[in-house]
Amino acid sequence: MKKAVILLSGGLDSATALAIARAQGYACHALSLAYGQRHAVELEAAGRVADALGVVEHKVIPIALDSFGGSALTDRAIAVPETEGEGIPVTYVPARNTIFLSLALGWAEVLGARDLFLGVNAVDYSGYPDCRPAFIEAFEKLANLATKAGVEGQPFRIHAPLIDMTKAEIIQTGSRLGVDYGLTISCYQADAAGVACGRCDSCRLRAQGFREAGVADPTPYQ
Repeated sequence: MKKAVILLSGGLDSATALAIARAQGYACHALSLAYGQRHAVELEAAGRVADALGVVEHKVIPIALDSFGGSALTDRAIAVPETEGEGIPVTYVPARNTIFLSLALGWAEVLGARDLFLGVNAVDYSGYPDCRPAFIEAFEKLANLATKAGVEGQPFRIHAPLIDMTKAEIIQTGSRLGVDYGLTISCYQADAAGVACGRCDSCRLRAQGFREAGVADPTPYQ
């Protein structure tokens, strides 16, 4: 089987990306990052999803992005917004997907994998610049310029299968592939038991997606 590294946060989108990779016949190696996020309970969800979808291996790597701060997700002095705003929100974590993909790329090269999957989405998302098609294309070019495998003619592919989907389409796709969304956590400020706030951007988009998909929302909200 071809090997793939999948970035797995424990949220709805990354669980669906993992299910898609598995359905495409990849032997899936899941990578989660403990980056100092305030919603670290999502890592428990990532473990549940990895087990349920039968990954070959699941690594959780610590990386202290909270030492920089600069985001409501990594600095508890910055409140998570609970109303929809304009522009790039304070929940944006500087360079997060660049850092995460770089780590996934390193592991992929060691494994002999040439495919990386992540669950970024450019339709129903919160305005993050590192969720756009241009970013994915640019990182793939970087991957093939900056690695031994790439320059020796074994190119990497960065797969963002959800990039053009609405949240409802993502949920419908994952449901067809057997994803149990009750295992996932999307909330930016879920409590230690995994109960979602129901007010942040991520909760709002998730709840709206389930409504539009016509699928029962299994999320425990406050």
